[in-house]
Amino acid sequence: MDDTYKILFEASGSLTSGYLLDYGKRAGARVVASDISECFGQYLADDFIITPKCNDPRLWEVLETEMKKKSVNVVVPSFDETLMGWSERKEYFKRQGIHIVLSDPATLGCCMDKWETFLFFKRAGIPTPETSLENVYPLIKPRNGRGGKGILLNPDGKEVDMTGMISQELLEGQEYTIDVFCDRDHTPVYIIPRKRLFVKDGKSVNGITVSHDSIVRHVRDICRHLAFTGPINLQCFEGKDGSVKFTEINPRIGGGMALGFAASDNWIRLIIDHLIKGHDIIPQPVKYGLKMLRYYAEVFVS
Repeated sequence: MDDTYKILFEASGSLTSGYLLDYGKRAGARVVASDISECFGQYLADDFIITPKCNDPRLWEVLETEMKKKSVNVVVPSFDETLMGWSERKEYFKRQGIHIVLSDPATLGCCMDKWETFLFFKRAGIPTPETSLENVYPLIKPRNGRGGKGILLNPDGKEVDMTGMISQELLEGQEYTIDVFCDRDHTPVYIIPRKRLFVKDGKSVNGITVSHDSIVRHVRDICRHLAFTGPINLQCFEGKDGSVKFTEINPRIGGGMALGFAASDNWIRLIIDHLIKGHDIIPQPVKYGLKMLRYYAEVFVS
């Protein structure tokens, strides 16, 4: 692979973002990190962009200017707050030679609003916990949220301001994240379930890949109903009786996907070779039983 591809990864100060910069370099590309201030990603990448905050009206003007200056031609969005903005500008940036690796706005809208996701699951016949816009169930979540932010348990049904919130049946059992890579035709090439063995601040810290036919079958059904592009991840619970219920779809690359990559292929290379260059994908055997144990590391700057 030549080195003419320069890939932008945003929110590079996240503790789980380092693997993306690494896999981008392993794919033979040059990598550009971005964040709102100095961060470790700045020193792991080939170049760095400081951006305004996501609610700053100058954000997209600054991003466009800096991407042209740095010769960025691929963007792999990962920050929930900017996903819709990137998706709405896909065609605009494509005309400028910049590929935005992300699904279309209609798909994002269904996945990023948890109430819309619930309604989709019901329409598609995908098992999911009962959910309401009213204070009916013990788990309270923001309709638009990520990780564990804003989630509260309300088993006693105390009065809660439900503006922008949903209540949901509380699930017990084993939690899974499923890493998925969809090709140019929106067909899943890899579907890799992984048990979430330890989660901190909504991020998977320890996990193990598993073969799970029921989960894979449901994910294929989901992908038949929604047009996904590139990497996405989903979450579900398996009850003690073996039943599976899906809770979320994250239509983007995820922080825990380092395990999915290691168990299959370099998905950044697939993005370049297949989604951009149009080459066929030759799927690799998935390594089930592969465990990920994460740790902190440091970057020292003088």
